[in-house]
Amino acid sequence: MSSVPSPSAPSPARRVLDWRLRFGLLSLVWGFSFLFMKVGTESFAPFQVTLGRLAFGTAVVAAAMAVKRERLPRGAWTWLHLTVAGFLLNALPFSLFAFSELTIPSSLAGICNATSPLWGMALSLVALSEDRPTRRRVAGLGIGFLGVLTVLGVWQGFHGLDVTGTALALLASFSYPVGWIYVRRTLAGSSHSHLSLTGAQLGLATLQLAVVTPLFTSVPTSFPVLPLLAVAALGVLGTGLAFLIQYDLVAEVGPTTAQMVTYFTPVIATAAGVALLGESLSWSTPVGAAVVLAGAALTQSRPRADRAGTAPAPAPAPALETPGTTGVRQGSRV
Repeated sequence: MSSVPSPSAPSPARRVLDWRLRFGLLSLVWGFSFLFMKVGTESFAPFQVTLGRLAFGTAVVAAAMAVKRERLPRGAWTWLHLTVAGFLLNALPFSLFAFSELTIPSSLAGICNATSPLWGMALSLVALSEDRPTRRRVAGLGIGFLGVLTVLGVWQGFHGLDVTGTALALLASFSYPVGWIYVRRTLAGSSHSHLSLTGAQLGLATLQLAVVTPLFTSVPTSFPVLPLLAVAALGVLGTGLAFLIQYDLVAEVGPTTAQMVTYFTPVIATAAGVALLGESLSWSTPVGAAVVLAGAALTQSRPRADRAGTAPAPAPAPALETPGTTGVRQGSRV
């Protein structure tokens, strides 16, 4: 979009807090989001957890819009495209991850999330004619999916693995690049600001969950403090604040550097799940995760001439802990 702030005119917040600290904060927030989901689903239905995170996240972005005096976008087609984007980038993957964590560890969900750049690479070769395959990127795709098979323990016939939960987490990761390709094709040339588009997108996703949730769940009989705080943190930190930090990082250091947070998120998600939730960890999980991240890094690599050019402005962010969503160019995302 055309509304990216100029890196040459840093805001006061940037001068107070170095970008490296904000990068680390974003990594922690997205990594802990999977733990927050796990704690939230212990007392609330997955749809309720998703509705809560979207409502809290939308409130944060709406507050930022009010401070900056941003207006909501106009135009029926823009709102239609944002409705689809809100479903593919927020309502659907957030719900799928919440459902997946009913049966799989939060650490495994975090690692599945790291496959998003791999799906994005595969889809962009088909859907985006300007994304030409290179030997390095195709090799990265193959290495990445080899890592997925390692995480799943394919040589054991998926023994001890909850196939349904894992499939839901992988499907959630797949939803992000589908949504980003859609956004790239429909909204990349919009004159509306990045913040305005994302605020509308999150609001529309919240409305979608507000319609769906009462149809499939009943009103909770109690509101335990810890799960309620987890849902609030998931929305305020992992959705609303994370988007604002990510947007600021992209504007200041560019999408290539900002997207490196992708490679820290699954590490933090795994460490948090094992240390704080007592989740078990077999050797194949960290080894496979490392292979996945190596493959994802290769799929995101570009020729020197391409990297030296001007970075494109980011499209509406999914405001999540999803990998690879820091630039329109990627066609994918936490």
